[in-house]
Amino acid sequence: MNFDFSGDQKNIQEQARLMLSKECSPSVVRAVLEGSAEFDSKLWKQMIDLGWPAIAIAEEHGGLGLGYLELCVIAMELGRAIAPTPFIASVYLGTELIKIAASEQQQADWLPTLASGDIISTAAVGANSGSCQVREKHLSGNKNTVLHGMIADNAIVTATNEHNETALYWVDLKHSSVTRRNQDNLDPSLPRAELVFNNTPVTHLDGEMPALQAVEQVFDHVAVLLSFEQVGGCEAAIETAKAYTTDRYAFGRQVASFQAIKHKLADMFVAKELAKSNAYYGAWALSAKAPELALAAATARVSAIDAFYLCSKENIQAHGGMGFTWEFDCHLYYRRAQSLSTLLGGNPHWKNALVDRLLAS
Repeated sequence: MNFDFSGDQKNIQEQARLMLSKECSPSVVRAVLEGSAEFDSKLWKQMIDLGWPAIAIAEEHGGLGLGYLELCVIAMELGRAIAPTPFIASVYLGTELIKIAASEQQQADWLPTLASGDIISTAAVGANSGSCQVREKHLSGNKNTVLHGMIADNAIVTATNEHNETALYWVDLKHSSVTRRNQDNLDPSLPRAELVFNNTPVTHLDGEMPALQAVEQVFDHVAVLLSFEQVGGCEAAIETAKAYTTDRYAFGRQVASFQAIKHKLADMFVAKELAKSNAYYGAWALSAKAPELALAAATARVSAIDAFYLCSKENIQAHGGMGFTWEFDCHLYYRRAQSLSTLLGGNPHWKNALVDRLLAS
């Protein structure tokens, strides 16, 4: 069984890395971190022009009709560049929920605008995201820590209907009954918001799959995609630590030649390779719609969270006292590692899911 990417997919990855290396330097990330903008609109426009939001959307809905493997290689490069865009919110979460939980007609109405980048979507479907109720097709309640909630055009939310059942709804966030509040976040380049709904009109997602089952399936999809972003972040952190310790000298020797630094870099590399192997397996399961997807997604998620945390932390240590300063870029990777680890329920949720799925298998 071959888990490697094809030549065409590797070419897509190389082109993505080339573009992001030119257009998404650490200074671009810092501009969002230090400024008032929620994301880098110029970079987002370039992604749209390259068709990245349309990669996993069918041609009949305005997409490129490629697949999840192509999206995975893009995700790895976005993670390497710690790109400050709403790609996770709109492409991974919003688009995937519509593909899985919406009716054919709703997909035909909504997916073309997501593929073209005309709108930005997000999702508020986590178990701990807040409480909402729908009565007579109107939504009331609140949702917390909504990714890119301040700038998204619409959101897919879970809410309790008149029959006390959880259902999925499409909400226009530009409606006057919606109040948005920015929430503090360790990584402002992946901003969160609180959404408050006051009798807001909504549209029920009319797909055949039950809401909670659809959310679980989408979370498995997103877990695999996030694992590739985290692996990309690991590789960038390792490269940064290696470059710094190779160039720096202490006591007449390269810092990288000291055993303590060698061990740190070795531990980072091993963690990254383990996460990468699990991510590749998850990508295969996702693209093949294999029954192993649930277990593969949980495994990829847990190993990628642990690996990115370790690599981002040890990257700071490898830089010594300078690694803790604002002027060095080490904290950008640490912030992103911590921010990504909290999505989809966080590491404790996925460790529990991994154990449950292992026992079930």
